[in-house]
Amino acid sequence: MTGAGQVTIGPRAIFILPTRHGITFALILLALLLAAINYANALAYLLTFLLAGMGIVSLLHTQRNLLGLTVTVTGADPVFAGEAAAFHVCLANPGRERLALRVEAKGLVPAHLDLPARDTRCATLAVPAVRRGWLDCPPFVLASHYPLGITRAWTRRVRLPAHCLVYPRPAADSVLNFAEAVEGEGASGTRREGEDFAGLRTYQPGDSPARISWKTLARGQGLHTKDFSAQAAESVWLDWEQFAPHDTEARLSLLTRAVLEAEDAGLIYGLRLPGRTLDPGNGAAHRANCLEALALHDLPSPR
Repeated sequence: MTGAGQVTIGPRAIFILPTRHGITFALILLALLLAAINYANALAYLLTFLLAGMGIVSLLHTQRNLLGLTVTVTGADPVFAGEAAAFHVCLANPGRERLALRVEAKGLVPAHLDLPARDTRCATLAVPAVRRGWLDCPPFVLASHYPLGITRAWTRRVRLPAHCLVYPRPAADSVLNFAEAVEGEGASGTRREGEDFAGLRTYQPGDSPARISWKTLARGQGLHTKDFSAQAAESVWLDWEQFAPHDTEARLSLLTRAVLEAEDAGLIYGLRLPGRTLDPGNGAAHRANCLEALALHDLPSPR
């Protein structure tokens, strides 16, 4: 059964085949059976049928280890190209304990987990982010060799709508001169934080780390942000045309590096791309908006 963003594993979605150890186990049973027939040995018959019965019962346990699980996938946090996106595959167990579960995707290291009764646990699929843009969670299967390892059960391939935003890979070195990029003549683009200090205010999400008062935090007075009465009005513009000699991907890589350096320096910066302009600002939210604009430049939206 499939719902919005989730899949429940039914009996028709599970396949079972013997493993290499299972084939060896079957050959041993055949040899025992032939020996029992040849020598008419009752104990040999008993051992053969006992082992065969254990093998048959293990088929049921192997299937039940996957049956009824509900699968969901959460999108990964944004990463830079060249890093690995961590998709979280969550399994909800409505019944008894499930052991030795595997989440397998082609070309990726399998994730292992045990699932207690009536609990939900998540496994992580590390997917290489090769290029910028939207990265889809790859199709995967749930598998198990439980309980004896002589059979392998696996599900149909699971495809769920989960995405990760991949930022351009930052350039190794920045070629941007912030002093030349500041709006207005003769402006330096930096503010001297010390002469016009106006006090402290309560920290708000998105405030630049450069303005946080770490001394008050160390004294146990909470997280506060420094306020200044006369802040410089100049803004640094990170402009697409500043990197005209480079191709598209190289420009995006250089602009990504410039955004990271401007944010680290506590500057007020804006971003100009063909067909889109982001007004000057700073802070974590502004940084994320700029990096998203660079990641999705000239790319379609995810399906």
